[in-house]
Amino acid sequence: MFISNLLQVATPAEFVRTFGGKRVIEKVLIANNGIAAVKCMRSIRKWAYELFGNERAIKFVAMASPDDLKANAEYIRMADTCVPVPGGTNNYNYANVEVILDIAKRIPVQAVWAGWGHASENPKLPELLHQHGITFIGPPEHAMWALGDKIASSILAQSADVPTLPWNGMDIKLENASARAQAGECVEVPKDVYDQGCIKSRKEGLAAAIRIGFPVMIKASEGGGGKGIRKVKSEEEFELAYQQVKSEMPGSPIFIMKLAHNARHIEVQIISDEYGNAISLFGRDCSVQRRHQKIIEEAPAVITDPAIFEEMEAAAVRLAKMVGYVSAGTVEYLYMEGKGFYFLELNPRLQVEHPCTEMISSIKLPAVQLQVAMGIPLHRIRDIRMMYKESPFGMNPIDFSSPKNPPRPHGHCLACRITAENPDEGFKPNSGTVQELTFRSNQNVWGYFSVQASGGLHEFADSQFGHCFSWGEDREEARTNMVMALKELSIKSDFRTTIEFLITILEMEEFSHNDYDIGWLDMLIANKRRSEKVDTMLAVICTTLHIADNAIQSRYNSFRAALERGQVMNLKHLSCIVDVDLCYDNIKYTLQAAQTSHNSYHLALNNTSLEVELHRLNDGGHLVIYGGNSYTTHMKEEVGGYRVVIGGKTCIFEKDNDPTVIRSTSAGKLMRYLVSDGEHVDKGQPFAEVEVMKMVMPVCATLSGSLKFQQNAGSILNPGTILGILELDDPSSIAKAELYTGGLPDCPTNTHGRKLHQIYRHTLKRLENIMAGYTFPEEHFSSILDNSVKLLYSTLKNPSLPLFECEELLSALSGRIPVHVEYDIHDLLSHYSNHLNSIVAQFPGQAIASVIDTHAASIDNKEERDAFYMQTQGITDLVIRYRKGVKGHLKSVLYTILRTFLSHENYFTGGPYDKCVSRIKEELKDGDIADVLSVIFSHANLENKNQLVLKLLEEVTQNGNKMSMLTDELKAILEDLANLVGPKYHKVSLKARQFLITAHQPSFEMRYNQIESIFLAAANTEDHICQAKYHQLITTSIMMFDVLPCLFYHNNIFVRQAALEVYMRRSYISYTITNVTAQLVLPDGTPMVEWKFYLPSNHPHTDLKTSHSSTSLSSMKRSGTIPKIMSISEDLAYFGRGGHHPENHQHERLGVMAAFNSFDHLHENFDCLMKRYADYGEEHRPLSREGSSHQLLPAPGSSPESSSSLLNTTSSSSSELLNTIHEEKQVSEPVHIVNLVIQHPPHYELDQENDKRLCTEFIQSKENELRANGIRRLTFLTYKKGHYPFFYTFRHRIGWQEDSIYRHLEPALAFQLEVYRLKNFDIKLLQTSNHILHLYYGTAKPSSASTGSAVTDSRFFVRSIIRHANFFTKEASFDYMEREGVSSATAFESVGQYFPCGKR
Repeated sequence: MFISNLLQVATPAEFVRTFGGKRVIEKVLIANNGIAAVKCMRSIRKWAYELFGNERAIKFVAMASPDDLKANAEYIRMADTCVPVPGGTNNYNYANVEVILDIAKRIPVQAVWAGWGHASENPKLPELLHQHGITFIGPPEHAMWALGDKIASSILAQSADVPTLPWNGMDIKLENASARAQAGECVEVPKDVYDQGCIKSRKEGLAAAIRIGFPVMIKASEGGGGKGIRKVKSEEEFELAYQQVKSEMPGSPIFIMKLAHNARHIEVQIISDEYGNAISLFGRDCSVQRRHQKIIEEAPAVITDPAIFEEMEAAAVRLAKMVGYVSAGTVEYLYMEGKGFYFLELNPRLQVEHPCTEMISSIKLPAVQLQVAMGIPLHRIRDIRMMYKESPFGMNPIDFSSPKNPPRPHGHCLACRITAENPDEGFKPNSGTVQELTFRSNQNVWGYFSVQASGGLHEFADSQFGHCFSWGEDREEARTNMVMALKELSIKSDFRTTIEFLITILEMEEFSHNDYDIGWLDMLIANKRRSEKVDTMLAVICTTLHIADNAIQSRYNSFRAALERGQVMNLKHLSCIVDVDLCYDNIKYTLQAAQTSHNSYHLALNNTSLEVELHRLNDGGHLVIYGGNSYTTHMKEEVGGYRVVIGGKTCIFEKDNDPTVIRSTSAGKLMRYLVSDGEHVDKGQPFAEVEVMKMVMPVCATLSGSLKFQQNAGSILNPGTILGILELDDPSSIAKAELYTGGLPDCPTNTHGRKLHQIYRHTLKRLENIMAGYTFPEEHFSSILDNSVKLLYSTLKNPSLPLFECEELLSALSGRIPVHVEYDIHDLLSHYSNHLNSIVAQFPGQAIASVIDTHAASIDNKEERDAFYMQTQGITDLVIRYRKGVKGHLKSVLYTILRTFLSHENYFTGGPYDKCVSRIKEELKDGDIADVLSVIFSHANLENKNQLVLKLLEEVTQNGNKMSMLTDELKAILEDLANLVGPKYHKVSLKARQFLITAHQPSFEMRYNQIESIFLAAANTEDHICQAKYHQLITTSIMMFDVLPCLFYHNNIFVRQAALEVYMRRSYISYTITNVTAQLVLPDGTPMVEWKFYLPSNHPHTDLKTSHSSTSLSSMKRSGTIPKIMSISEDLAYFGRGGHHPENHQHERLGVMAAFNSFDHLHENFDCLMKRYADYGEEHRPLSREGSSHQLLPAPGSSPESSSSLLNTTSSSSSELLNTIHEEKQVSEPVHIVNLVIQHPPHYELDQENDKRLCTEFIQSKENELRANGIRRLTFLTYKKGHYPFFYTFRHRIGWQEDSIYRHLEPALAFQLEVYRLKNFDIKLLQTSNHILHLYYGTAKPSSASTGSAVTDSRFFVRSIIRHANFFTKEASFDYMEREGVSSATAFESVGQYFPCGKR
């Protein structure tokens, strides 16, 4: 027994006795499904709990079709008993009165509740139930027919003097209807009178429409819910609309009514009992409609004039009493401001929007319906008494016609129907499953749904599956509450919903100002007004991520499943790159997506790229972090495209479909074709009708052409079923999507932080992900890898890195460790921070460890001591990582990355792929299959992993002393890398060998310091030791051309002059040098070197071949016949002459070399340089040091006697040569050369093409001067500190264009490479990382006999100059072999770079 408001009621039987009822109802059959069934059970159970203290006091029996069972419908779960019924359309189940009666009798039940739709308006249902003693919770059959039938209700309304719109039966009236009603008689519409209001044929209907005047409405008398009603604007549209109405409501009478303009749809809710009492429960405004079906309702109807609304209420009550109506019903009007109202129809059932009335009246209508069915008078129902401000359980009658306390609505309520319809396709219904449904209700917002997660809607269900309501003190508050509720409503499903469109409507100014009519929404749809759309590029990005991630995950899962079955799939199934094509608004987007880690992707579009962070949600969605914002996204692949929802907003991308193939976009039934098979149809013309979720929808032709049917009328359709194929009139009419040429937005995602240690961790993680098998788009991989490796090294070498890491750990431990320990560590870090720039600064790791150990030693309790160590474990690990300083940590990181590479790739050497996989499974059999798959996944990205290893080793080569980097651990790893077997590892293997071989070579810094010290020592002395060291610099095999240009700009002018001379002598070591003038300066103090020389006799450009009159030094040394040890000056002079004398037939040549700070600096001094050649041409002797405006001065502090050469190479033999040369004839062919050095500033970005452009522009501006002074060749050496110089050679014989074969090659050394011997080939210089090595790719020149035939002879030519004068010792020979090994390795590496394996 439950006490409610001081009234004790235990059972429904007791309740009926207490409140004057007639029938006890304890078990109810719900002859409905979906939200109707859900709402009924929730309302009555709430009432039962309030009254009986037991929500199950009333039992519910639900009808369940196979389709609802499959869809996991919510109402089935809520019911007490479930009875299976046949599937299919509702005429087999919920609308079949015989089935309903049979179940009601079998269970049995005391009452049947039909709700709305299905059989709720079929008078046969209450009639049969009453015949079998079962109560129908609704009106009796005669009242249902009289008011539920639209024709009969219209006749009754105009007979009761209620205004009606013009219709085909507007002259029909019942005699004395009002008087008979006042006398208590139930007025009925005789059949012969009813027939007068029915349209019997299309012809009769068209005549009535013409008489009434277009536009008109064709309506089925038994229609409702938007079905059986069509608007017709002209005679041409009438036939099709008439047929559609007949198809939607077969067997229903039809009538024609005038279409009202600028009207509002107003409803009056009535409730009546069997004792003749009828009341109005305020009104509702349902003017927001599409296809004449309500989508938004609100109560009360504030748009109406209060006085007129009272008339509308009175007319509704009058009609109910006239026919003896019982239970809840709704009278619908069209209201036109300034013109009054017109009766539309009466619905003899509960309306789906009835909760609006409940919220402003506090009456639970289904519970009131049940009580009325029990025979309880209206004045004894608690909710009604409270609305009239009477005691809840009083017994006194209430004069409802003139009450003491007229009821007033409380606040304002808005309702929105949630339907499975596509607003972008004219609200076309669609079915499918629901993965997630989340609605956040509160005291002012609530909703109910007929489906839940894992449920769904089938093709025979009603498209409405939810209803949301909001309450407010006024209309604006209710609107605001509803907008916020809809924005928080989350539905993940296979079908589109109207949620976004509802939000758009509610936020429009017309709705906010309550300024619209029943045609407003249809006008918006016709104008293609859509809900707010997401940013297009954001949608492209999110959709690409969904497609790519689904594809990659699918391939990965397939590979794993095959692996578990013992099968081995191709590695391409583990590819992390997906090409995606999307089409939106006739714009085609072609992207490439690469998975760069488990939670990130790199997108590429038209040479632009973007990194996006992605997190997978449990419901199949993604959390995308992009551009500083995060978005929750879900995607569903549909028949014609992809539907993606981003933050509650939907975007549809089309697939590349054939427009000549017309498919069904949803499940349903093909009702009929509107044209003949093979008949011509125009674009947009309806050619068939499909029933989808109780609605008959037209199917229109996509293009003009002849249509061939592919299905028969009556066929059941699935999404994607082909309905017809078009043979186009004009195939060129197919619209082709325009290719998107823009790029991705420049919105970098930075979730890793910008501090040094955060950048380090992010960069290291990126490289570890590459090593794990992830990748980047092909066109961006190299640049990303290059930048990442450089960034990793720069952060690793930064002494602040351990400082930031330690401070981060301390911030997390603040307050968790003793204060003095924290302070002591902070003091150590502060001291280190203040001395970061000191050469001897070392991270105080040992001191920090000592602080921790000291405090731990003071803790006596073992558990507390262990807890302290656990808390400081992070700091201890940091100290261990940096125990050998920052450099040691760098080596450790490099070792770890290379070790990871080997740990995976060792499985794949020395055997076929499938055997290797078997070996992995055997060795990892104790682990999870995921461990095996991770190794294979990593190997699938071997090419990029190889590039990473090569780049890491290359960066070490460029940025550090390899010898100092070569720890025992690294040496072992590199040896393992060098021993990898297989063509796919050859690059890594060669690079590792090269690293090991060259690790013992002196570094740039060491070579620079040694050469600088030699030059500085020579500046202060001229002893034989310095001269010998000069000799070594000229002949050494160690690379010098990267160091000498740096010394061209030394602050000591002697060093600069010495560097220029050594560079010249080293370059021209094979030439006959007759005179060197090194201590020369230009007027602005710029040093230069000048030399006179003859070409070697074997040079290809020598005028006549001559024999050497003396034996070269190298040959004498090889034969061991050197007669005596020469003096230093003689020795150097001998080398300056190349060991031989030129013949008289050669012409002496002049060379000049100078180093300038910029091209502008060169322009300023170029005329001075050319003056040297002009003077030489006139005098055939070294220039006078005096008497010229372009005078060249000896270096400060030097004597004229010593200014001719730093090495004092002038001898008697050279003087004799000079006399011989003076007697030779002048030649017109240019023979002189110029070498110019240009230094780039530190901030300059190295760019070979820009260098070439600057050089070419200079040459073009000075071409006349060069020709006039007999210049044969001019070479630019462009240099930036820390980089190997670039060489660009321009020649007179090719019109002062660059000789590209000699790019980055000192021309004086070129003939030693014997490139001229390749005259039968078209050769191309290939760049290599080893500057000692020169690699050429040659294709044979076609002979005259084979002109036009394909070239089949292609070769690689490797050239290198070997500088080695002593092979007598074992050590020297070993050094030589080491260098040769390096060169060979570099050659093969370079060949592989230009022609990868499988292509050469």
